[in-house]
Amino acid sequence: MADSASSRPVTPERETDRPDLAPLIDHALLDPHRGREAILRCCDEARHFGFAGVCLASRWLPVARERLPVDGTVKLVAVVGFPFGAIPAAIKRAEAEWAAAAGADELDVVPDFGALADGDGTAVLDDLAAITDLGLPVKVILEMGRLDPEALELLVEISIDAGVRHLKTGSGFGPPVTPEQVGRLVALARGRAAVKAAGGIADLDQALALVAAGAGRLGTSRGVALMQALRAGA
Repeated sequence: MADSASSRPVTPERETDRPDLAPLIDHALLDPHRGREAILRCCDEARHFGFAGVCLASRWLPVARERLPVDGTVKLVAVVGFPFGAIPAAIKRAEAEWAAAAGADELDVVPDFGALADGDGTAVLDDLAAITDLGLPVKVILEMGRLDPEALELLVEISIDAGVRHLKTGSGFGPPVTPEQVGRLVALARGRAAVKAAGGIADLDQALALVAAGAGRLGTSRGVALMQALRAGA
């Protein structure tokens, strides 16, 4: 009699080896032309799929906090100084304080790129440290597509010195993130900070490639589509 195992269907390796993306996704809704109903729907989607977080402008935190259980599995992530970071440090700190008071669990912060361009590393460090001092986990938005290698390396070191926990590839206002960028950040971080890939994550293959390159978080507005594709085995 033939071994019954030989007649079993073989599951394609690409399906069996796929990671569960849901705990890695920060479900982003940063379109300024979307309103309350879209925010609530975003929160409900995150809870349904078990996403890592919901990433919103600070203006919507009170609405989202009412929808997301405190100390729940879905974190409430606020962007600070978004998208350009070109505001006075005191105002950026005030926005971060307001976000913390409104219930944010994490902060995605745009650094002072102008100070970086001027070579004023102290100002960049002080800008970030004033926010990490609040005690919430901070991700710094690096805009890798616009930084030369030297500036990127300097900003990574400054960010880690300031106490950030994640290095985020970009804000989404630039070219799509690449696995090569993620790999570069992983190398620069040397285990001192995690990496969040964000910007133009359009399909499942791209998302999986970013995770394989070392991304521990994925910032995207396409989380639902990614999960549907993952579950369909597309």
